[in-house]
Amino acid sequence: MSTSQEPITKKTANVEMIWDGSILIVRPAGPNIGQREAPIMSGDIDPYMKSLGKALKFMVLDLSAVQFMSSMGIGTCINCRNGAAALGARPILYGANKDLRALLAMMKIEKLFAVADSRDDLNKLVGR
Repeated sequence: MSTSQEPITKKTANVEMIWDGSILIVRPAGPNIGQREAPIMSGDIDPYMKSLGKALKFMVLDLSAVQFMSSMGIGTCINCRNGAAALGARPILYGANKDLRALLAMMKIEKLFAVADSRDDLNKLVGR
């Protein structure tokens, strides 16, 4: 995170978004991203990400609080990735537990993201 200014945090019932001037961390509340949560999350994330425009360089999808994800939740992950890529930002997957990583790998979703297994990996990916 930037040390020159405090990050801007926007929190809703289903997702927390932290912006520091070039990196947007999208942190779903968890523990589930299902049929009810997915469209609400997309409605929170999409306009916020678009408002950042080309200033967005990295979008980190932090799944550390998520235990289960339905197909609609996976669709929300893809939607986040596509929104970031459309703005020229690098999408990064971070914090997914072993079972969630296996699910994402099985569906080849993991290939759409750079993957950070640790905080050090994440810092390297964002150049910190």
